[in-house]
Amino acid sequence: MTNKGKIILAGAGPGDPELITLKAYRYLQQADVILYDRLVSDEMIGRYANPRAELVYVGKQGHCHASVSQQTTNQLLLDYYHPEKLLVRLKGGDTAFYSNILDELITLSDNNIPYEIIPGITAASGASAYCGIPLTARGYSDAVKFITYSNKNNQSESYWKNLAQSDDTLVFYMSGNRLESLLNHLSDAGIGNEKQIAVIEQATTPMQRVRVFRFDDVNNELPTFQSPVLIIIGKVVSLHQQFQWKENAASDDVYFKNLLLQPA
Repeated sequence: MTNKGKIILAGAGPGDPELITLKAYRYLQQADVILYDRLVSDEMIGRYANPRAELVYVGKQGHCHASVSQQTTNQLLLDYYHPEKLLVRLKGGDTAFYSNILDELITLSDNNIPYEIIPGITAASGASAYCGIPLTARGYSDAVKFITYSNKNNQSESYWKNLAQSDDTLVFYMSGNRLESLLNHLSDAGIGNEKQIAVIEQATTPMQRVRVFRFDDVNNELPTFQSPVLIIIGKVVSLHQQFQWKENAASDDVYFKNLLLQPA
């Protein structure tokens, strides 16, 4: 059965090239065109992509002039679609978590283009595993909240109070450059100091670094972090010290493309 004339929306996983699914790998081997994100490493493309495939980079990074807009990516899907070709749209992490997949699904649906969605390992799962921090654990947490925080959210005091008083593990995506503000909101809302903060840089890659803080440390100057950053907050973070199995990288080198370092 041919897969030509179809667009594959696939998750590439959190960074480690070996965390991609076999199904996504199989499609990459067959692809005629691959549109891929910033958080898809050159190593993954080099290992798995059809060497004859046309590679189209559509990476984006917050507050960065070099980012490819979502509108441009939507149009590129239309421009590169061909009924005799297989196009893979490769996204970092999982297609269902903060991947802007809805915009692309609407584009494909409105233009009657057939597609298939392949899940990937999301950053929260990858980071928690590679840090030895189970997101749920008996006696620590029974549930998880996946959240992203922006200074533009303008969330109410009751919103922050509900998060601060919840026993759920809190996982914040795409919030590293607003970490101090985020922690101040939770501190002001009365979060307990038994809940710790793990900041994971470049999770699952050779450049992974994990730093653990307490809320008492929020008033101290926090370091800068290398994108991408995932933040885990809760009682489960205390398990990291006991179950950590991967050492922190010795340097703060960049694993993924850093568009903020690109010339204007």
